[in-house]
Amino acid sequence: MLLYVTLGTNDLYRAGHFYDAVLPVLGYRRQHYSEEEIGYSAESDTRCRFWVVTPFNRRRATSGNGAMVAFAAETRAAVDAFHAAAMAAGGMDEGGPSLRSYHAHFYAAYIRDLDGNKLCAVCENPV
Repeated sequence: MLLYVTLGTNDLYRAGHFYDAVLPVLGYRRQHYSEEEIGYSAESDTRCRFWVVTPFNRRRATSGNGAMVAFAAETRAAVDAFHAAAMAAGGMDEGGPSLRSYHAHFYAAYIRDLDGNKLCAVCENPV
């Protein structure tokens, strides 16, 4: 359904260090960099699906109230690693790794990046 997602940042260099530390634990890598944007994708993907950008209108980036990006995780251990990597890189805890009430196997962790954007890693596998 979605082609790609973008999140704004006020410091692309700092955001790049954060995402370079966090996304590889889920199998996503930096594939593109310019002065305006950084793109991430799985190694097997043909295009970047997640972008961290400076706002096109050159105004200050802000986080959206009620907005969140959820990343697929293959294992619960990957969700744990996502949360740990985010905390180590300066992210803010929004709900540590655990099963959630959405369904029997919905294992997730929630964080905020350095710009306040809310992110989640979810494993829907039984282990």
